[in-house]
Amino acid sequence: MSDVTLRAQVLAEALPYIQKYYGKTIVIKYGGSAMISRELREAVIGDVILLSLVGIHVVVVHGGGPEISAMLKKLGKESRFVDGLRCTDTETMDVVQQVLCGKVNKNLAATLNRRGGRAIGLCGLDAGLFQARLLDAKYGLVGELARVDPAPVRDCLTAGYIPVVSTVAQGVDGENAYNINADTAAARLAVALGAEKLILLTDVRGLLRDPADESTLLQKVGLSEVPLLVREGVIQGGMIPKVECCVEAVRSGVERTHILDGRIPHSILIELLSDEGIGTMIL
Repeated sequence: MSDVTLRAQVLAEALPYIQKYYGKTIVIKYGGSAMISRELREAVIGDVILLSLVGIHVVVVHGGGPEISAMLKKLGKESRFVDGLRCTDTETMDVVQQVLCGKVNKNLAATLNRRGGRAIGLCGLDAGLFQARLLDAKYGLVGELARVDPAPVRDCLTAGYIPVVSTVAQGVDGENAYNINADTAAARLAVALGAEKLILLTDVRGLLRDPADESTLLQKVGLSEVPLLVREGVIQGGMIPKVECCVEAVRSGVERTHILDGRIPHSILIELLSDEGIGTMIL
């Protein structure tokens, strides 16, 4: 088969999926290696723009842990984590807000725009998009989402823009801003938008029955299977909160959720627009 024929076949295979998702909303949580590696970053940006150009409403929710840690290091401040969450004192929160809402968010929007997309950078403080209360004093200024108002994101989508959202929230229990877990924020926003899909880009292949063997990938997991997989230790460590976000999203009306390996170039397109699919789908 010639290269030209192969390309045509790939496009033909994508057509029914484009038709299926046309006009629907997809929320992508963007983080991990896919943000750090230039090659992977370019692939994600290209995927997002392509999906937007074929009429799919794409919302990007991003993290920025490595950039925050790097800035704290420059300032001579050590990053500290409790139960996997960044311990966020007042000084650290200032850095989180500056790096996430400023540098990371605006750089990502600018990159999308340079590549031919139409992106607008938002943070959870804008129009009360994310509102939160203190999660637990031991974590510092880490918030638990109390309310998500999707109106500013929906307005951007209606106007033809790609919303790029950073996860700093407005406090409802005082004047503090809060640091919010990006997986949680993406899931709650997907629910509020009535999204068709939630995609979490990670640095793992997906859910593996044997963590040492990628051939044991669980491609589909039903909600009823999750408790047993936790008891068996298949879902463990940092994967537990990710799966919990997916479960909550599906229970609240999101049709499908996916945990994808962001280290694979164009993993988003492979999952959405091909027969093959990769990663783990929770439905």
